[in-house]
Amino acid sequence: MKFICVFGSSSEQIDRRYIETAEELGRYLAEKQCGVVYGAGRYGIMGAVARGVREKGGALIGVSPDFFVEKKVLTDDYGELILTPTMRERKAVMEDKADAFVICPGGIGTLEEFFEVITLKQLGRHQKPIVILNTLQFYDPMFDMMEQSVANDFMADAVHKLYTVAYSLDEVWEQLENYQPFTYDKYDI
Repeated sequence: MKFICVFGSSSEQIDRRYIETAEELGRYLAEKQCGVVYGAGRYGIMGAVARGVREKGGALIGVSPDFFVEKKVLTDDYGELILTPTMRERKAVMEDKADAFVICPGGIGTLEEFFEVITLKQLGRHQKPIVILNTLQFYDPMFDMMEQSVANDFMADAVHKLYTVAYSLDEVWEQLENYQPFTYDKYDI
């Protein structure tokens, strides 16, 4: 794995344990010689991951829509910076640059990013690992919602094989390192 895309919150209002885990994740990935692709933000989990990567001298690729420059929400030291005209193009660049995805806790943007990469994987557009770092069991309600989708036939149970769930950084790495692609055809009924 050369570059891991990390999605996560941009909020500074969150419990400090999320921030501390994100900084630790950045250091951990840099120590494993993995660069990080991220949203170039200075705040929240995004900023924390970047700080951790920089602390260990790792590589960063920040990807941001150009209107965030005006809002002054980008880190001062984002590594390589790629500016895009839209959020949609931002995600496409992040997805293309990444060899894998780690989903940290986050809000609407993070959820949307997760559901986009899992949808693309479900549709056969990539076979990259997707690991959810379930810090403080943040994603447990989402897993319950996904189980409701399965129980009510809105989603196939096989979708759960398109991602893995980690509760520690060692589990994140183990799941990335031992990744076995799972082919799933949504339309093979």
